[in-house]
Amino acid sequence: MSGARTAAADPVIRVDGLKKSYGATRAVDGVSFEVRAGTVFGLLGPNGAGKTTTVECLIGLRDPDAGTIEVCGIDARRRPQAVKQKIGAALQSTALQDKITAREALTLYGSFYARQAAPQALLERFALLDKADAPFDTLSGGQRQRLAIALAFVSNPEVVFLDEPTTGLDPQARANLWTHIRGLREERGTTVFLTTHYLDEADALCDRILVIDHGAIVASGTPDELKSQVGGDVVTVTVGSGDDTGEVARLVGALSGAEQPQVVDDRIIGRVPHGGAALVDLVRGLDGAGITVSGIESRRPSLDDVFLGLTGRSLRDSDAPAPAAEEVAV
Repeated sequence: MSGARTAAADPVIRVDGLKKSYGATRAVDGVSFEVRAGTVFGLLGPNGAGKTTTVECLIGLRDPDAGTIEVCGIDARRRPQAVKQKIGAALQSTALQDKITAREALTLYGSFYARQAAPQALLERFALLDKADAPFDTLSGGQRQRLAIALAFVSNPEVVFLDEPTTGLDPQARANLWTHIRGLREERGTTVFLTTHYLDEADALCDRILVIDHGAIVASGTPDELKSQVGGDVVTVTVGSGDDTGEVARLVGALSGAEQPQVVDDRIIGRVPHGGAALVDLVRGLDGAGITVSGIESRRPSLDDVFLGLTGRSLRDSDAPAPAAEEVAV
């Protein structure tokens, strides 16, 4: 582990009491946290939890209602332009002029910064060489996403903000970005602030994770620390259209040492001390009740189990719209 990733590393981001509302909707409600230099920090939560609003406040695209923000030792609310020279950002949606090419965009954006990365190197790094001189409006969704991420690195940033960066990428491009993020952390000490809906991504990349829901922090820690809070093994029963979810939930809850199970769509999810042994008792109980289910499994806890326990819903199943907000031109 490099020195940049040790617990003794200075915070490169400090946030205290951050608040932001849109009318009666409080998108961010008094959030406070620190991000250590040279780490990958994950901000996770269901849609509408306040993730994107938090990022936009940190990078100067939205003005908070209250709170302090310090990035790279700079007061981000008082000196937003100074902060922008230190950071890069790829948001969920990036719009460029229809006819600008990838090479032209990288050259143009690079001219805004005192430190610039070579466009050719970025085109190669993000697999855009064959589209370097193609107009933006001819690029596929995945190519546009890779260009947006390349633009985030054009300033050789000390901190890069990636908001859902792998949405729309194919598996190979997604794996390549993971490799690049790890390289930035290990070789250059770049701090990465990441939001994602892919929990395997957060588990694989993040040194620390902050979980927010309805604008407030509900948990924080390393991936392993968060998963250890779940405790025991996770038993999941998938029912068919004719199955009695209430009776299945009762049988799962009756297992020795089981916590109260949750019903999520067609799944009954419970936690027990020893999942393998519990499955035997559960199958007997289901058989005795005359219930034949579609599927049953026991496994170690995942980050999705953390979300389910903290918020009562699965992140991968959360598709609620985000709170309404004014448009921001990027």
